[in-house]
Amino acid sequence: MMPSHVTLVEVGPRDGLQNEKQPVATAHKVELVHRLQAAGLREIEVTSYVSPKWVPQMADNAQVMAAIRRAPGVRLSVLVPNLKGLEAALAAPQRPDEVVVFGAASEAFSQRNINCSIAESIERFAPVVAAAHDAGLKVRGAISCALGCPYQGDVSADAVEDVVVRMKAIGVDHVGVADTIGVGTPGKVQAAMERALKHYPLVEVSGHFHDTYGQALANVYACLEMGVHTFDASVAGLGGCPYAKGATGNVATEDVVFMLHGLGIATGIDLDALVDAGAFISSVLGRAPVSRVARAVLAKREKAAA
Repeated sequence: MMPSHVTLVEVGPRDGLQNEKQPVATAHKVELVHRLQAAGLREIEVTSYVSPKWVPQMADNAQVMAAIRRAPGVRLSVLVPNLKGLEAALAAPQRPDEVVVFGAASEAFSQRNINCSIAESIERFAPVVAAAHDAGLKVRGAISCALGCPYQGDVSADAVEDVVVRMKAIGVDHVGVADTIGVGTPGKVQAAMERALKHYPLVEVSGHFHDTYGQALANVYACLEMGVHTFDASVAGLGGCPYAKGATGNVATEDVVFMLHGLGIATGIDLDALVDAGAFISSVLGRAPVSRVARAVLAKREKAAA
């Protein structure tokens, strides 16, 4: 049965912008978050506390968090790769409500990306999860390359379940099944989701889909059929994966909202205001939004104004 309401976790400010080669000003990042809040987004992944050497775009994490005027009911999350990152997030002028940790479902990706096995990578997060809980923060676990890997190719549902079990064992509160390189198709997505739902309740499982092969909306729909009602999405279709060559951006938030509203599913999001937010950050980056819905809405507006 289809859910009546879907929660969208907006990842554009973090996952979307981390890949940009050109520096994005702190003020523009903050303005994007404010516009997203105004559009009705209530879950926003803002930044990451990683080494600026690895992700220079996120070097202003503390400044961004300090400058955000959080709207009532909005929850902010940040990605932390280790205890040092968590400590920095906790020391910031404005603390997040949630932290995100990550682990790959592909052994090859884990080795190439962070030079250790999947088991080692998850175990490293055990003290991070414990410390986050001690600080009163929720912990979300992202399972990257859950549907395919740029190095090893196919990733099995068994491999996804193995990571789910490991994340649960260290106390992760919520798991997100992520198609990092966008090769997943609906049947494969449902098989992976089934494994996550064996160990976590429906409310604590989400999907994160990239649109490399044009399957992201179909994969969201496949999850809706299972009752899954939380998804990551990125305004204007920003983002990719710096470690997955050729991977295009996350599914565009505007496209997901348009589909959900067409299905009669509530999101609490104002599509016109969301399109405006995407147009704003796209103009900062000097290009058009990737979102097809945004392009259509903007073209329609332009025609009406002519």
